[in-house]
Amino acid sequence: MKMIGIGDNGAEGLLPTYIDWIHECEVLVGGERHLQFFPEFTGEKKVIKGGLSALTADLQQETRNTVILVSGDPLFYGLGGVLAKKLPLEIYPYTSSVQLAFSKMQDSWQDAYIVSLHGRSIKGFAQRIDGRRKIAILTDEKNTPQAIAAYLKKFGMTEYEAFVAENLQGEEERCRFFTLDEMEQSFFSPLNVVILKQCMAVERASLGIPDDRFVQRKPDKGLITKKEIRTLCLQELELKDNSIVWDIGTCTGSVAIEAAKIAREGAVYAIEKNEGDLENCLENQLKHRTDLTAVLGKAPERLDEFPDPNAIFIGGNGGSMELLLQTCLSRLQQNGRLVMNIATIENLAEAMQHLKNLGCEVSVLQAQISKSKPILHLTRFEPLNPIFIVTAKKGKN
Repeated sequence: MKMIGIGDNGAEGLLPTYIDWIHECEVLVGGERHLQFFPEFTGEKKVIKGGLSALTADLQQETRNTVILVSGDPLFYGLGGVLAKKLPLEIYPYTSSVQLAFSKMQDSWQDAYIVSLHGRSIKGFAQRIDGRRKIAILTDEKNTPQAIAAYLKKFGMTEYEAFVAENLQGEEERCRFFTLDEMEQSFFSPLNVVILKQCMAVERASLGIPDDRFVQRKPDKGLITKKEIRTLCLQELELKDNSIVWDIGTCTGSVAIEAAKIAREGAVYAIEKNEGDLENCLENQLKHRTDLTAVLGKAPERLDEFPDPNAIFIGGNGGSMELLLQTCLSRLQQNGRLVMNIATIENLAEAMQHLKNLGCEVSVLQAQISKSKPILHLTRFEPLNPIFIVTAKKGKN
């Protein structure tokens, strides 16, 4: 069984050998657009429609000489990667849409970050691309070039210019450069690839964003996990680039935002009971180029809306510690880590007891930090409030 990549120029772009294979086969499988390129084919045509499970089951029973037509490179966000695990395929790729788009743009693409928004949510896109110099994007009818431009502008990512390649190798091919404002106001064919390129260098923020760069509650500022404590908590969480993270009692969103920058191929979910603090969290997301899910509520309520996490940070428990810890640990994935900030010895003792009863491996870091502060022509130290950082590791059930 052969799988052949094909472009929008149809048979014109295929090698003669591939065309011979198509005409010699008994069954030709492909999308309606692909099959229309071969009106003279006399064998059976099967249109790819609906879910892949039915198609896979059908092809597994097929004993006739079969050729499958797939757009571009079948192993580049295509059917090839799925079907090759189930079928004995010979795969013959065509040029991918991204490769064609860069050739039209006349720019190299070995240094590009490639992301597909085709059939996927744009959620989290901001932190995934932040600081990247060159990005290629596969779009769909929802995540259009116009929608992408509006999204980037919302997060202040105006350092990008865009190149949009439409209907590549088709009769209505069109390739154009745009500013984000121009792209937001223009219209495009549904078949397009967007390339973003920095027109000025923008660096990503390093770990430990200064506290004064977060919007905080007024006039009583200070309800924020301080930079130094925040950094210690993040290293205790041991986040990976694809981690799923919960931040409970997020307040300004400082921990959630820094977590999203680390786990930018994963996802971060935050909950906050105070409406004003949640509004600050949402504003801080835009300011710091992170697109995470933040909801209003008092945990453990609404946690069932989040996927099972690899890491959980608890900045505040609202007085229902036992139920909250039971809920969190029942959802935490195996070998996941839960980190709590605790200010009093009474709450520390309670947390230790609950976590041990729940079968966790527990460690505590007491952080007593002082920061230098000028006084006239001299320097003194000003202490931060002492804090206990409790880390619980979930073992095997």
